[in-house]
Amino acid sequence: MAAGAGGLVAAAALLLALAGPRPVPAELTDGNSEHLKREHSLMKPYQGAGSAAMPLWDFTGSTMVTSQYVRLTPDERSREGSIWNRVPCFLKDWELHVHFKIHGAGKKNLHGDGLALWYTQERLTPGPVFGSKDNFHGLAIFLDTYPNDEATERVFPYISAMVNNGSLSYDHSKDGRWTELAGCSADLRNQNHDTFLAVRYSRGRLTVMTDVEDKNEWKNCIDIAGVQLPTGYFFGASAGTGDLSDNHDIISMKLFQLMVEHPVEDETVDWTKIEPRVSLLKSPKDNVDDPTGNFRSGPLTGWKVFLLLLCALLGIIVCAVVGAVVFQKRQERNKRFY
Repeated sequence: MAAGAGGLVAAAALLLALAGPRPVPAELTDGNSEHLKREHSLMKPYQGAGSAAMPLWDFTGSTMVTSQYVRLTPDERSREGSIWNRVPCFLKDWELHVHFKIHGAGKKNLHGDGLALWYTQERLTPGPVFGSKDNFHGLAIFLDTYPNDEATERVFPYISAMVNNGSLSYDHSKDGRWTELAGCSADLRNQNHDTFLAVRYSRGRLTVMTDVEDKNEWKNCIDIAGVQLPTGYFFGASAGTGDLSDNHDIISMKLFQLMVEHPVEDETVDWTKIEPRVSLLKSPKDNVDDPTGNFRSGPLTGWKVFLLLLCALLGIIVCAVVGAVVFQKRQERNKRFY
């Protein structure tokens, strides 16, 4: 019986080994200029974005280009603006470094609304989602500075990620909670030092990191596996204000190509035809609020199945060990009568 318990322990160890380690924060590039893709990067001197002198970027709405920054919105109510790369990106693995500044005269919770970074099929389409289109196709990273949901327990500003195939709508009243994949709080507004954000996409893994504490080091914010994004989409940034306002400035957007090996089967995939999606996680559509404000759980994911199997296996091991101890004590008790 003891041997059987040992076998079950070994089986549990094997199951844990097969499950593999949990994801760890990705190491971001140090910005090696060798892999900088200038056709997808916005850097000073801007030379008048949208003009013949700089044909790679277009802007719309309240966006204003100066010698030091691209201001998407001024600190005024009901403004929206955006800037978009004209060149579609066909890199399968990339990393975007954004130097930005969000600032204004508004005090705590009297400012808004925020900034969005985009990798989408659509471009230059104004809309209600931080100055850009809703029901988009692709990836959005939101830097939300104002809590619209009064019942939220989040600390703002709040950074979140959303992947959309055109079927999902961003709900401002819930600060995008229903469609959020992951997020973190970050004290990024009205800082007297430079603030940066990095977005890395490589082999289906999306990583977002921040450098907003004047420490010259990246801090992990979002790390999601199972993300599929097509090639041929456009990079952009947008911002919007409502009854509250802020200056939303982009100082630079630098895109780096990541040199990563892919499985042989990836060579047969037409990456321009795949649909934006996230696997190994519950669909954002399953994030349906119930009257209590909690989420209704979605279908079982790989990790949930694994945890259930692990709990069942541990239960069997405990029962086996207890049974072995009881059996051994009974054997010893029986020997006393002979």
